[in-house]
Amino acid sequence: MKTAKAIVPTETGGVHAEPWSAGKIGRLFTLFGPAAIVASVAIGAGETIVVVRGGSWFAYDLLWLVLLSVIVKGVFVTYLLGRYTAVCGEPLCQRLALLPGPRGWLLLTLIILEMAAAGPLWAAVARPCGDLLFYLFAGTESSAPELLSERIITTLFIALALIVSLFLTYDKLEKQQVLICGTLILGTIIGTALVRPDFWAIVKGSLNFGHIPEFPPWTPESIRDQTTLAMVTTFGYVGGSVLTYVVYADWISLHGWGQTNHPEIEEIRHRAAAGSPRDYLPDDPESAAKILRSIAPLKWDVGLGAFVLWSVSASFMVAGAAVLYPLLASGQMETVFSNWSLLTDQAYIWRNVHESLIWVYYVCVLIALWGTLQAYPEIYSRVILDFGKAIFPDRKWSRRRVQYGVSIYVFISAGTVIWSNLRFDTLTHIVAFLATNLGVALAMVAALFLNFYLPPRYRTRWWMLVGGIVSAGILLIASTISGIGLWEELRDAFSSQ
Repeated sequence: MKTAKAIVPTETGGVHAEPWSAGKIGRLFTLFGPAAIVASVAIGAGETIVVVRGGSWFAYDLLWLVLLSVIVKGVFVTYLLGRYTAVCGEPLCQRLALLPGPRGWLLLTLIILEMAAAGPLWAAVARPCGDLLFYLFAGTESSAPELLSERIITTLFIALALIVSLFLTYDKLEKQQVLICGTLILGTIIGTALVRPDFWAIVKGSLNFGHIPEFPPWTPESIRDQTTLAMVTTFGYVGGSVLTYVVYADWISLHGWGQTNHPEIEEIRHRAAAGSPRDYLPDDPESAAKILRSIAPLKWDVGLGAFVLWSVSASFMVAGAAVLYPLLASGQMETVFSNWSLLTDQAYIWRNVHESLIWVYYVCVLIALWGTLQAYPEIYSRVILDFGKAIFPDRKWSRRRVQYGVSIYVFISAGTVIWSNLRFDTLTHIVAFLATNLGVALAMVAALFLNFYLPPRYRTRWWMLVGGIVSAGILLIASTISGIGLWEELRDAFSSQ
């Protein structure tokens, strides 16, 4: 029997192959790119709203939940999904389309989950922005008679984000999101230090895994009635939605990391589609080591992305714990985050330091949320296009048509939610179940499958494998709790009508 010819690995080069020096450390930051988009998308409603109010309700006691989510999603999910493509050069969607069962069933499931969550997700991000913009223009928070204006501003905000996204290339998007990440890191860390938090409480709250604090009396009744649902929603919102992680493998291909920059990459992909990576990956230790060294940029990118996600998320929660929690506990404030003035309520944090910082906060948070909305059309259209080609390879696909279709769908679905009477909590619970818990759990299980699909020499190390398995278990548990809690909430809402 004729043995298939193995590929000759590409030579390892770049800054990661240089000897260690001060200059190398600085140049390693230039590798930060795809994970910057993943992190900045996650720093949407999750960090700017959900974790802040978590700090205002539970002080520092839920920092462990933020850290757990960053480890599970920012590290294990992102790395393991990107690693397969970096090691063997095969597009992630090409292999997942060939899973046992109907062709592409998992890919279609992930798209359905993400698109079902798109309307609530966009509404939960954009409507607080609309309320804040109304406040800045009108000088007052929107009341019942003024909700029409606030909803119009929100709808226009979404329309503008979608229109601009049509002219945004991946390179421009990546540079934009890296800049946003840098701004948020600098701004949130400095701002949090200025509110003089309890640093010992930060350490204790970050390491007290599994501790669920009691809900204080100023917590909304709807939240107190759904304790575990509130916890898994916070866990889900620290991090992006499922397609944010799936598309990461495609983005690293644009950078040519690992074997995706192989001079015979098209032949590699053809051979992978006709068989498996076992057919062309060399089995000798020296070649395998060379291939595994070539994925070093992926490790640095994922590590920096996780650092950004943790730093910003923790800083927002600490700010809520250091300023809003004492005001609520002492009775100086009766409640916060009770309606759609979710961003204007956070002004109390920065007013506590200096009045001028309020405007700095407003500008930064609007830029962050704008960046979130700008990134999602790229994520949606790129994944749907790649998945479509993998599932239906004989059809002709137009990226521009997919972009237009996605934009129209998002505008209609988000607009429908915005003009409904759904509460912010209900929207976040829907998104957390569909896209940030269940969808990510399925993607994590798929990543573990792909790891075992590689030849033994190319599989991840045992500790990363154990971490991936534990992460998959955590995500599946969170998905189950999220689904049951959401079902009970929607059932009670419909029965009360």
